[in-house]
Amino acid sequence: QVQLVESGGGLVQAGGSLRLSCAASGRIFSSHAMGWFRQAPGKERKFVAAITWRGGITYHEDSVKGRFTISRDNAKNTVYLQMNSLKPEDTAVYYCAARYFGGGDWLRRLWSEYTYTGQGTQVTVSS
Repeated sequence: QVQLVESGGGLVQAGGSLRLSCAASGRIFSSHAMGWFRQAPGKERKFVAAITWRGGITYHEDSVKGRFTISRDNAKNTVYLQMNSLKPEDTAVYYCAARYFGGGDWLRRLWSEYTYTGQGTQVTVSS
């Protein structure tokens, strides 16, 4: 079992920055992939970025590429999402998720393909 707890959300002005954290506990293996998703009011949950736990291979959705950066600190069992140049359209609840991919393809962009998920943290960007 893996438990995930997000933190770091808040209210920020457009152009500002936030760093979200996802603290993981339980049985984290090198073949786990971690992802960030977000859900704006009245909209479906969407993939933002993902990273492999062991090698730190990353993938960022086009809408955040160049502004957001996913990273991890294995020693702290924590995954981060550094968000810069925030826009009002980035306003959403941000969720952390984890999945075990074994020897298969590590990248998945659907919420339903992640086994473990956190409760979310609210990010609000004012214009």
